Amino acid sequence: MIQAIVFLPLIGALIAAIIALAGAHARHPSGDTMDHGDHGHGHAAHGHAAHGHAADAHAHDAHAHDDHGHDDHGHGPVEPAAFGSRTTEVITTALLMISCALSWVTLVDVGFMHHDARVALFPWINSGDLQVAWALRVDTLTAVMLVVVTTVSCLVHLYSIGYMHEDPHRPRFFGYLSLFTFAMLMLVTADNLVQLFFGWEGVGLASYLLIGFWYQKPSANAAAIKAFVVNRVGDFGFALGIFAIFMLVGSTDFDTIFAAAPGLTGKTINFFGWNADALTLTCLLLFMGAMGKSAQFLLHTWLPDAMEGPTPVSALIHAATMVTAGVFMVARLSPLFELAPNAQAFVMLIGGTTALFAATIGLVQNDIKRIVAYSTCSQLGYMFVAMGAGAYSVGMFHLFTHAFFKALLFLGAGSVIHAMHHEQDIRHMGGLKDKIPFTYIVMVIGTLALTGFPLTAGYFSKDAIIESAYVSHNPMSFYGFLMTVVAALLTSFYSWRLIFKTFHGEPHDRKHYEAAHESPLTMTIPLFVLAVGALAAGYPFKELFAGHGVEEFFRNSLKMHPGIIEEMHHIPAGIAYLPTVMMAVGFLVSWMFYIRRPYLPVELATQHPLLYNFLLNKWYFDELYEVIFVRPAKWIGRQLWKKGDGMLIDGLGPDGVSARVLDVTRGVVKLQSGYLYHYAFAMLIGVAGLITWFMLGGGGR
Repeated sequence: MIQAIVFLPLIGALIAAIIALAGAHARHPSGDTMDHGDHGHGHAAHGHAAHGHAADAHAHDAHAHDDHGHDDHGHGPVEPAAFGSRTTEVITTALLMISCALSWVTLVDVGFMHHDARVALFPWINSGDLQVAWALRVDTLTAVMLVVVTTVSCLVHLYSIGYMHEDPHRPRFFGYLSLFTFAMLMLVTADNLVQLFFGWEGVGLASYLLIGFWYQKPSANAAAIKAFVVNRVGDFGFALGIFAIFMLVGSTDFDTIFAAAPGLTGKTINFFGWNADALTLTCLLLFMGAMGKSAQFLLHTWLPDAMEGPTPVSALIHAATMVTAGVFMVARLSPLFELAPNAQAFVMLIGGTTALFAATIGLVQNDIKRIVAYSTCSQLGYMFVAMGAGAYSVGMFHLFTHAFFKALLFLGAGSVIHAMHHEQDIRHMGGLKDKIPFTYIVMVIGTLALTGFPLTAGYFSKDAIIESAYVSHNPMSFYGFLMTVVAALLTSFYSWRLIFKTFHGEPHDRKHYEAAHESPLTMTIPLFVLAVGALAAGYPFKELFAGHGVEEFFRNSLKMHPGIIEEMHHIPAGIAYLPTVMMAVGFLVSWMFYIRRPYLPVELATQHPLLYNFLLNKWYFDELYEVIFVRPAKWIGRQLWKKGDGMLIDGLGPDGVSARVLDVTRGVVKLQSGYLYHYAFAMLIGVAGLITWFMLGGGGR
């Protein structure tokens, strides 16, 4: 069964690839499969070229669109749908539905029936001491991730049928979605670090393809490259961590590593002349990979720009794949992190900082997708706070509930964009609750879950994280607790700001408002299912993830900090109610700002322009990295190109040798004048020279 869950999406991706190639060949039988026709109606034609990633933030916020890569604005003829589009949609979605159903069966079988399994597929690498077999590891942690990935991916596939119906390249899109899902499934079922790294890099590749799906759009290409490059920074640390584990243990197999982990305490590694604690250094290097993949503070800059991809891609990246990979990896390696308290302190530091940092930026963003994107960044920080506290099951609980309400918010935002004819700026919206009431209801449900309204899914998991930070013995526990409590207030404020500015008040764009309409069934059915999950995925699972049933449910798949779950149930009532109070305060302030007195935000922005611009420009991280890393790298590259390659290599190499050969050739050519008296004169000089040599005694020797 596990083989079907993992490989059905791959089969769908291969079928989609074959159909896409066949369609490309049908359109261009001469062999030129480039979609030249797209350039007449692609995104660049809609004014998107100005939507850069750093200095162009204001232009992006001022007029953002998600226009599906098609043109119905009179910019040119609409390209017909690719060959086999409907077939691809049906096949890939059906295969994901089967995989999703099997995943829920696996969760029951493994989580409740305790039927853990390891399915060996084939030997993979046999090189010296490195022995790697390809196998699928199925325990409770894997089963939870299988449910999250396949459920959200299945619903995203179904939603995309309606959302992408005008895009002429749907086979390629659905192929990428299925490939993305397969890569994530390979990651979560990995039985060793090498196999996990394979899935890790596969997720990075698929995200690059999907973020840059509309490749005619310069900003989409830039965002895809940015995501790929920033993740490589984290992956470099992750690879070093894998090397360190192999050097210490002699294996990359999880069971071998976990068995040897206690014996590594006290050992040191010489790292660039520094004798570092082996476990601490290894865990920090591994966490560096998680920082990149899960968009944590310092390596977060790629995540907002990833919104350049189609909205279903955003939902899949933020809810079930890519960003959750880092959280899963730390949970999988919990036996190592539990033995490295200093690394855990760093994890909590970064998680708490990210939770607050991303929430502050979300306060002033105007692009509906970017607001939700920064909430993802912040919520991932919450998950890492739980990991740093040693409450790994609590972090996984929030990952589980977050998948439902975050996918709901992104797909709901896509429904708004669809209704508003691809408008994304909330300043151009308003009053939409009467035009798209179903979308309004599900967006409110998603917002309630995100802000932690009592009895919603987010309420149980988010409050559990704050409680775990409070009772943790981590040196950074108070910092993590304080950051998450303040972030809860900010999250409530900007989440309700999105709802109030989008659905309440007066319409700001009458033309789009009048044309607004509810989305088709293929888009509303996934929204309904996710809304049910956002409401009901918390309470039924609370005991399994954050209660007394944790040990029996997760068994050996997680290594929990001793006693932390018990301590969470004995915190003071004031601490337990604090997140709910902060959520209520955030709602009231947002209501006051955007419903009761809508002139207040403009006044505050005018009175505090430095703070407003600081937050609007995302703490100027893009500009800072541009100065520190990008410009020096470009300068070095330019110098190596012009002076190193041009002057040194080419100058002394091909250009130098060829130039000297030409000089010698020109000199020799000049000696051949073609006049007889020149040759006679040369002969005379030669004879005179020979006679002189003989007279001076040269001939007598």
